[in-house]
Amino acid sequence: MWVGEIMKIFKELYNYREFLKTSIKKEFRGKYKKSFLGVLWSFLNPLFQLLIYALVFPFILKSEVDNYIVFLIVALMPWNFFNMTILQSAASIVTNGGIIKKVYFPREILPISTATSNLLNFLITGIIVFAALLISGVGIGPSIIVLPIIVLIQYILQLGLAFIFSSITVYVRDVEYLLNVFMMLMFYLCPIVYSANMIPSKLLPLFKLNPMFHIIGYYRSILYYKEFPNMLNVFLLFIACVGIMIVGYLIFRKCKKRFAEEL
Repeated sequence: MWVGEIMKIFKELYNYREFLKTSIKKEFRGKYKKSFLGVLWSFLNPLFQLLIYALVFPFILKSEVDNYIVFLIVALMPWNFFNMTILQSAASIVTNGGIIKKVYFPREILPISTATSNLLNFLITGIIVFAALLISGVGIGPSIIVLPIIVLIQYILQLGLAFIFSSITVYVRDVEYLLNVFMMLMFYLCPIVYSANMIPSKLLPLFKLNPMFHIIGYYRSILYYKEFPNMLNVFLLFIACVGIMIVGYLIFRKCKKRFAEEL
């Protein structure tokens, strides 16, 4: 049953692959439409953000982390990838209400396009991360071979959440606004501007319930500390994120039947 359902999903997406490609291109290009600098904002936005955090947080936290800018950037870039995917995907069905009412296509294409266009943007901004690693002298270690696995796990997690929030927002429009507040809170509940060692031991189990806590930690282990993460833990996180994606898709499949009526 499950195999047949999965094959049906992939077959339908394959049949509409040109529509999917066009949608991904539209999402990616739409970020910088009519802007003078265009795709350069992919680099400038995180650089400005990095500059502000690098100037402010070392003094607030009184952190003595070596190469704090590198310490920060290897966590900030994945967070931006997560943040933008979730916020944009929440509105992906609502903002395309017109075409949904007029044309049939697999509705899954919309959140998939948002998640994938943000993945492309993340890969582009990865240039900044590697430049920072090389210029700072931190360098790149053998652990870099694990990086694609972590990126894949994060993409799977975000795709699952994109299915959930894009479908729920159709019925409860407040979700889109509540997410903005929630994501601001999540930023400080992830070890991005601070080290995980600063979290009180009593609160650590609570922090670890957040998948992004682990994902951010793996990016930092691989890129900053140049250490291999515990692969058993990575595998368990992969299973958890696949589970989230499956649950997300089941919610999406149930909700999508009435999208046209609700939009």
